[in-house]
Amino acid sequence: MTENNGLICKYLPENLIDAVFTKDDKVTLKFSKPNEFNDPYELFLAADFDGDPEMLACFSEAIGELPQYPTTCFSRSPIVMPMWAHYAQNQTGFAIVFSEEAILAHIPDARFDDVSYSDTPSYDFSQLVARVLHIGKPRYTYFLRNAVVKTAYFNKAACWQYEQERRMVVGNDDVTTSGNMMLMNVPAACVSKIVVGARADNTTRTRLQEVAKRIPAELMEMKIGRSSAVPYLVDEMGRPHSFVEGNIIPSEKSCSTCSEPINETKLQCVWCQIPNETKLEVANRNPYRLIASYGGLENYIAQMDSIGRSSGKK
Repeated sequence: MTENNGLICKYLPENLIDAVFTKDDKVTLKFSKPNEFNDPYELFLAADFDGDPEMLACFSEAIGELPQYPTTCFSRSPIVMPMWAHYAQNQTGFAIVFSEEAILAHIPDARFDDVSYSDTPSYDFSQLVARVLHIGKPRYTYFLRNAVVKTAYFNKAACWQYEQERRMVVGNDDVTTSGNMMLMNVPAACVSKIVVGARADNTTRTRLQEVAKRIPAELMEMKIGRSSAVPYLVDEMGRPHSFVEGNIIPSEKSCSTCSEPINETKLQCVWCQIPNETKLEVANRNPYRLIASYGGLENYIAQMDSIGRSSGKK
């Protein structure tokens, strides 16, 4: 199992607040079998053994159909913008930050591991297959099957690397079935923080405040700054935090006006440093403002667009 600093994150849309926080002392996680994952190459194992038909047949016979264990996915970071876009309804949802250590204390047999990303085979099965084929001892089939499971469950194509995924795999007896869903309740004490999306509305924010108070857990909100492409988090007191090496920590220095973390020696970020008189001076020199003042801006832009289209046809 790959070591982890302890924080793992689950991104969710706001309409699942009640489905996840079902009880005061429990949080519900949804699990899936690997053959239900959204990556069509999830269980694809590229193994050609130089086209040796005997090796290929042995490999196929040894592994048979891969076992399907309940699996749920986390991210190792709460500030991955594509994750907020894809899984938390474009930052209108929320993220739950769990303590992996606390989950393991509740389910000690659970397996956690980081996902590796590659477009080529990440493991050379040839030696194991050769031993299965030519020696025939059952332990080599056992070793081969375990290696294949590891590769299948914890490897994805490189295009998914942005997810920074960490997976949890459990036994079938660890989950309960509700309709066509596999669910597991973990203690609410496993929740370290609840992060409100940067575009969440007041209703979502209020509901998550109530949940955080009830569990209890620390409530934070994701913020989008202007000085850096890296988001940051603020607590309920408005204090900024950064995500550094797997941990959410108070920012060493932040802008005194907007609170965005900064690395500079000045008190404000570069945007908040702009004097109001400079903003006014630049605005007064903006020709678009002059044209707009007499109502001609829309017509002017239409004329320029027409000229651009005509030029493009030549």
